[in-house]
Amino acid sequence: MGNSESVVTPWEVRGEVDYRELIERFGVEPLTERIVNRLKVHAGGLHLLLRRGMFFAHREFDEWMDSYERGVKVILYTGRGPSGNTHLGHLIPWLFTKYLQDTFKCELYFQVTDDEKFLFNPELTTEQVAEFTKENLLDIIAVGFDPERTKIFTNLSYSKPLYNMAVRVAKHVTFSTAKATFGFSESSNIGMIFFPAMQAAPCFIHQYLKSEDAHVLIPCAIDQEPYWRISRDVAPKMGYRKPAGIYSKFIPGLGSGGKMSASLPDTAIFLSDTTKEATRKVKNAFTGGQPTIREQKEKGGNPDVCVVYSYLYSLFDEDDKAVSETYESCKGGGLVCGDCKERLAEKVGKFLEEHRRRREAARETVNKYLLRE
Repeated sequence: MGNSESVVTPWEVRGEVDYRELIERFGVEPLTERIVNRLKVHAGGLHLLLRRGMFFAHREFDEWMDSYERGVKVILYTGRGPSGNTHLGHLIPWLFTKYLQDTFKCELYFQVTDDEKFLFNPELTTEQVAEFTKENLLDIIAVGFDPERTKIFTNLSYSKPLYNMAVRVAKHVTFSTAKATFGFSESSNIGMIFFPAMQAAPCFIHQYLKSEDAHVLIPCAIDQEPYWRISRDVAPKMGYRKPAGIYSKFIPGLGSGGKMSASLPDTAIFLSDTTKEATRKVKNAFTGGQPTIREQKEKGGNPDVCVVYSYLYSLFDEDDKAVSETYESCKGGGLVCGDCKERLAEKVGKFLEEHRRRREAARETVNKYLLRE
């Protein structure tokens, strides 16, 4: 990539991300106004994440909508790797997936890759991963997916059906392809090398279980796209449709660069944070403001680099007019950073309070969602 400090892989994202460059690198298409407006017709309105450009690229999303309009069974598939507590960045694909499920009334297969996190992280034990999985499941269900149309499974507890599909995928993927796609080396354990087949398996699990044609769409962050390249390569060889994809940007961390990451806890807002903890993190967030209030009023701030404005814009302010006014007022010196931080902290606090309520209710419904062997 143009920025030598930037890294985007399925396991690591760091540095400043150039999304236009990622479109070229991964060979995906920009999400055009025509496609967005087509979705708007089906949904009766656009999700905030679309209006604000958080979902920016796709692969054959328009063909997936073609399938829906022709009466082909359409399916959603997304997932979570349980390596720690859930933070706001993890919610981006899930919130959008719920919007798509509500719009198209389709089934969702939600994969929890507990095997991946054990294989790829030498510090994690299976017991730790199991505990993270248990907690993450509550956050997933709290999003509000339709319990009648949602099937959540963990790879280690639903291994027989997944393995049956994964070996079919693996037969068509050479080690040289996996190595070129994922950067595996001779020091990679053999579980890591097989894992992409497990990640690909849910693209075809509905077809395998139900013995019917289906077209799968995968909403996810752009760093996961290499997995679906493998899935698309093997699909015709297995007699299935190629899965489509729609890809999101990363929500920034609260510091001065990079995406939100659990490895930097003070720059991430976790769904388990108390209101007090979240408020403290927001108050310490990086802004585009001037060093003093006087200079802010004289010179104005720079909302284009401000994390606080980014959160209001991307996630926490539905009112397009209010967001536009915030931008202009900041640039013109009419707002000071403390005002925006107070506003964001209040919105984040309310969001977390509501999520905690839904999360507690989810404890009673886990078995309605969970697939087991």
